[in-house]
Amino acid sequence: MTTLTEPVAVTTRRSSRRMWAILGLVLLADALDVVDATVTNIAAPTIARDLGGGESLIKWLGPAYMLAMGVLLVVGGRLGDKFGQRRLLLIGMGGFTLASAVAGFSPDPALLIAARVAQGAFGALLIPQGMAIMTKAFSRDLLAKAFGLFGPVLGLSSVGGPVLAGFVISADLFGLSWRPIFLANIILGAVGLVMAAKILPRDDDGDRSAVVDGWGSGLLAVTMIGLLYGLIEGSTNGWSVVPVASIAVGVLFFGAFAYRQRTATHPLIKPSLLKNRGFTSAMLVGLAVFAAGTGLIFVLSLFLQEGLHASPRGASLGLVPLTLGLIAAGFAAMGGLVAKLGRTLVVIGLAVVLAGCGWVLALVAHSGTNVGLWALTPALFVIGIGTGLCFVTIPTVALGDAKPDEAGSASGSLSSIQQLAAAIGSAAVTSIFFQAATSGLAHAMQVALVVVLAVTALSLPVVALMPRKAPSEPQQ
Repeated sequence: MTTLTEPVAVTTRRSSRRMWAILGLVLLADALDVVDATVTNIAAPTIARDLGGGESLIKWLGPAYMLAMGVLLVVGGRLGDKFGQRRLLLIGMGGFTLASAVAGFSPDPALLIAARVAQGAFGALLIPQGMAIMTKAFSRDLLAKAFGLFGPVLGLSSVGGPVLAGFVISADLFGLSWRPIFLANIILGAVGLVMAAKILPRDDDGDRSAVVDGWGSGLLAVTMIGLLYGLIEGSTNGWSVVPVASIAVGVLFFGAFAYRQRTATHPLIKPSLLKNRGFTSAMLVGLAVFAAGTGLIFVLSLFLQEGLHASPRGASLGLVPLTLGLIAAGFAAMGGLVAKLGRTLVVIGLAVVLAGCGWVLALVAHSGTNVGLWALTPALFVIGIGTGLCFVTIPTVALGDAKPDEAGSASGSLSSIQQLAAAIGSAAVTSIFFQAATSGLAHAMQVALVVVLAVTALSLPVVALMPRKAPSEPQQ
């Protein structure tokens, strides 16, 4: 019996090790995405001083990445279905690594922004494949254990990105200043490529019948580029004909995109979802909250560095309370609060965000740029708690009224909305901050906070139209 069971045991152990290796690869890919989406929050002022480009470069560094990611995320998933997840993951990882190298060695702002767009585009090919591969390869029990690790790893990545950027820039490794924050991806990407080539199951045939709506994606891309370029160019260099025309083009192409979603055979967003009041309400709330939250975090990092004259390392540490609050609230929400409270938890989260922002507003109004980092710490922690509750709860509750056959499209649409909202928020709130900075950075911070407070408050009535409960709960 021993001779018969030993090979089975060995095979089982090898299979288990391979599954955990696949999980490690997927977590590495997702961590790279989160880190690269957040590092420029701290690094932007230093990069702008080194390369030139001024306010315009600062405004584009984050949105360029998020724009490409948001526009192509759903397409990346469809391409994985069509040509095989393994192939798309390898292409995505290789392209992301190459784009990171270009970003790290960029001699001027234009090439750096182009590299950030490429990072986001290849990231959109990379990220959707991991979940699809795990769903196919993992048993139900192992899949549940794997999903339990995503929260901690991605939470640590969201903290680690800005903190790492702050310490790397302050350390000035090899005299390279900010460049190692991108160049480190060359090593991590190479490790990921070797792992993927060795351990991922082959599925190169894919499902060639899968349809990718290229026209819809193109229309959405022109919409977002038009809106963001017009917003950033207008707020930086004045509202001449070019930025106004760019915004008009964005609005026009959004109309074309909406029409395409109604008439296409295989649209990016299922028409039935757009007729679902609960889902569309959740998308609107998510668009507002993700935009306001991402934009606020970005301008807070600018205020800490430019207004309070904190070093990149000091600014990154100053934002740690906010990120810790976000992570703690996220775990609490997923630990049972979402299932128990449903959309009520969104209301609580928004109320906490309003309290935290009001607290920071009062501190800045009283002390201006003399406010200390320690004085801001509890208020930033409160903002993090409210933001964490909203960021986790809105996408979960949004699926409450979705039918089973709509779940995939709904989830992909929400992920794209989150990325696009982050791009819009970073650009819009940063533009408002710099416009108001002519009257002083304390005034600029107050104006940005008032805008975030207004957007958050306006979102509250719409929450009442969202589904009452998350999908796992019975609807009442």
